[in-house]
Amino acid sequence: RRRKNQPDRPLNSVRRRPGPHSKPTKAHKFVKLLSDKGQLVRCYTQNIDSLEVAAGVPADKVVAAHGNFDTASCVATGEKVDAAALREALFAGEMASFNERSGGLCKSDIVFFGEALPARFFNLLAPDFGEAELLLVVGTSLEVHPFASLIDLGRPTMPRALINRERVGEALATRLTAGGSGFNFTDAAVVPRDVFLPGDADATVERLVAAAGWELPGSV
Repeated sequence: RRRKNQPDRPLNSVRRRPGPHSKPTKAHKFVKLLSDKGQLVRCYTQNIDSLEVAAGVPADKVVAAHGNFDTASCVATGEKVDAAALREALFAGEMASFNERSGGLCKSDIVFFGEALPARFFNLLAPDFGEAELLLVVGTSLEVHPFASLIDLGRPTMPRALINRERVGEALATRLTAGGSGFNFTDAAVVPRDVFLPGDADATVERLVAAAGWELPGSV
């Protein structure tokens, strides 16, 4: 039971989220490079830290499926509120007065468990995966749906590469399309289109960039 004047736990947990000191990794910069080369249809991410945009990826090229801290809204009215002001109130312990001024409970536009994903996520799936010629899946457990089901969208012959520390997404029960079954890295695949690139994501994208004769943004 929450004591009187105790902050809501989901909002209070924001204090432990990655802050402005978090920096884009080489994997984030790889996404920017693909965008710069005109090779990026879209970057779909479950992360809520906006490091893709911080790396220089155009915001319209990113779909934050679980939202992020860049914007904020009043839950009661649905109206947008100043995200920076909300963060200041949160860290100062002044959320009660901020909510009162704003018309009700306010929170960053992140998707909590049980909430619907942004409409933009669903609206862009068909055109994006219809255009895509290659799917890169980087650093994920592929356990959270419907996001995990994205790997089964697009043409059934589209090449797919998993860049990850461990193999995931095999025998996956998809929820966005009929007939999907996840990755098949075996020689028994009817269409041998899946490749597993094991190891650290940053090290792997460095090798890919070098093989292409490119250079990561910010590299010396």
